[in-house]
Amino acid sequence: MPDNNESSIAFNHVTLGQRVLFGYGRARSNLADEVARLNASRIMVIAAERERHLAQEVAGDLDVSVWHTEVTMHVPVETAEAARDAARDADVDVLVCVGGGSTTGLAKAVALTEGHPVIAVPTTYAGSEATNVWGLTESSRKTTGVSDSVLPVTVIYDAQLTMSLPVEMSVASGLNGLAHCVDSLWAPRADPINAAMATEGIRVLGEGLPMIVEDPASVAGRDRMLYGAYLSAVAFASAGSGLHHKICHVLGGTFNLPHAQTHAVVLPYVLAFNAPHAPTADARIARALGADEATAGLAALRQRVSAPRRLSDYGFRASDIPSAVEVIQQQIPEGNPRPVTEAALTTLLRAAMDGSDPKTLM
Repeated sequence: MPDNNESSIAFNHVTLGQRVLFGYGRARSNLADEVARLNASRIMVIAAERERHLAQEVAGDLDVSVWHTEVTMHVPVETAEAARDAARDADVDVLVCVGGGSTTGLAKAVALTEGHPVIAVPTTYAGSEATNVWGLTESSRKTTGVSDSVLPVTVIYDAQLTMSLPVEMSVASGLNGLAHCVDSLWAPRADPINAAMATEGIRVLGEGLPMIVEDPASVAGRDRMLYGAYLSAVAFASAGSGLHHKICHVLGGTFNLPHAQTHAVVLPYVLAFNAPHAPTADARIARALGADEATAGLAALRQRVSAPRRLSDYGFRASDIPSAVEVIQQQIPEGNPRPVTEAALTTLLRAAMDGSDPKTLM
């Protein structure tokens, strides 16, 4: 029995099964080994046209049946159907995706209906590769769901593949990963296990981001970012979508805002809104960032890496706020630390649009 002065611990936790192969310069050999392990022979490689050269290098030891490069942000239904048709026509038995979150998302969309195993080779810090969450956009509405059929059977991390990712995009992508961690601390299924992974993810990403800004060729920095992205995604997959992700999915799907930059901009505002009402999460985030208080720690990190600041820089306007609020309010997760009223959400989005001081939300 617990001491009368202590609270007992009770929670349900699910850990997703997945192989992770990590190593600089090892993607090509690791991919060949995984395809052989799966006894696959009809391979479909999915990669955006701009990253086809990377995909060709990584898959250089394979006999590829289909190269599919029609990748679009937020995975429109039409894009998913085209990829599914290509997979059926070639009768493929494994999907290999080389790229960022949009590329991984497209592979998941194919796996969702076709049932093929996915081997993910990330080139950004999106984290989608380690979750069983899928997303599709239709008629300016993004729908997400959860299915173990879309979880990649293997993730191959190789920091060498991220070296060409520009610093600005690295920062946005890394802050997207950090947002997964923060949101996991108050998401619907938050528990001590995913909180531990999220906290470590915040610490590692907080170390890695400045290293990349100071030296874009830093292997140690890039390794930290991939490791942190994985931790953030595993925590997110376990904890579920919190307020931050519900907001960003609407902004991306409805207004076609860029995924990573939107997450990077919105994060400090959701943190400032929730943190005073979630003291345990606030303390965890602060410690991980080496600060006395979470919002101050995040602000210092963002300033150090010149983080994206305003949604207006990506096309979001004041006239968009009412419709965004209407859609977001239909998706507010249960158990958010603070009630999310229409007025509060309006204030949050206006501040994120203008780049106002997040402290105004506290």
